[in-house]
Amino acid sequence: MTVFCQEAHPERYDLGGAEVVRPDVGGLLPVFVLDRYEGYDVKLVQDCTRAELDDWVAANAATLRDRLPVDLVFCNHVLLGGAVGAAAGAPYAIKAHGSELEYSMRGRPELEAWGRQVLDGAESVFVGSAHIRAVLEEVCGHVGRVHEVPPGVDVDDWRPRPRAEALAALVEEARLDPPNPGNASERLPDEGNADRLASFLTGDQAIVVYFGKLLLNKGVHLLLEVLGDVEARAVIVGFGDYRAQLEQLADPDRVLFTGPLEHRHLVQLLPLADACVVPSIFPEAFGMVAAEAAATGCPPLVARHSGLAEIADGLEAEYPPELRHLTSFAKGDVGDLRDKLLALLALSGSEREAIRAAARRAAVERWSWTGVAERLLAASRFN
Repeated sequence: MTVFCQEAHPERYDLGGAEVVRPDVGGLLPVFVLDRYEGYDVKLVQDCTRAELDDWVAANAATLRDRLPVDLVFCNHVLLGGAVGAAAGAPYAIKAHGSELEYSMRGRPELEAWGRQVLDGAESVFVGSAHIRAVLEEVCGHVGRVHEVPPGVDVDDWRPRPRAEALAALVEEARLDPPNPGNASERLPDEGNADRLASFLTGDQAIVVYFGKLLLNKGVHLLLEVLGDVEARAVIVGFGDYRAQLEQLADPDRVLFTGPLEHRHLVQLLPLADACVVPSIFPEAFGMVAAEAAATGCPPLVARHSGLAEIADGLEAEYPPELRHLTSFAKGDVGDLRDKLLALLALSGSEREAIRAAARRAAVERWSWTGVAERLLAASRFN
């Protein structure tokens, strides 16, 4: 397998031995959400001219054609990945995401029409949830050959761990973090996380975790509002342009902001948590962070809407009937979040063990890499 991408440091990621190719795109990086990327002129897809987009697609397709023939090109995003696949001249499949559909394509007729065109030529189309399947049809019209396959979790890495072992490993991983004086880089973990985490996570008080982008639409402010009525501490993991406002809302004695953490940290942090709250107020294609938390035995509590509702459904199928209401809360409803979180943290020891085991079971049976790979292969033209 060969991975084509614009990642500047692919060596930081475990790609299972795949070769990585980084096409020369002339420095332009079209995105769906503005962010900073070293060495690139970053523009929203919808703010690029069609000539700029066509040139970007052509540059990627030319590099891809140098590697032909291939059995299949698996394209990430309808635009611009699907357009690259169509231009390369090889059989291609498309994985559609909410990001391009909601942030860039919806309501923009030229991009919607371009999306329909590249979808029509695809061998197959994959979506991560029924929610995204519906959004795809709203934006691009009816699409055939669509397969619902959720993202996958490495359940061998994301797994329950004894508390002492997990805490010691988390602190050790934090000591390996690169220097970040004054937290000058938002893309690196905060300076001094090892000692801060060791101190914050010591003791018997319940721990709640949020990890993801620190944006308004992620709803982290709802969790911080609830914490005033809940006997718990919170670890807030991530970066984004809303961090400063969130820090102003938080009680620094009860809330620890860590900056972004990598999987090597998170697989140790989640087993230490009593709950993982996913309070998004904007539609989500899927609840990847909730699935990862569940795999570690940490019970997710998700806002019940869009792709997150499907995570709640999967958890409910495994939870004891009397605890199924603790998988989710109404979107944006601070009172419901407060009540559910209080109930979750008040569970008896035996109830807590039951819900942890059920969350783990749901992740293994529904969202494991093995299961997802089998579903992808079953839906491909090779089976």
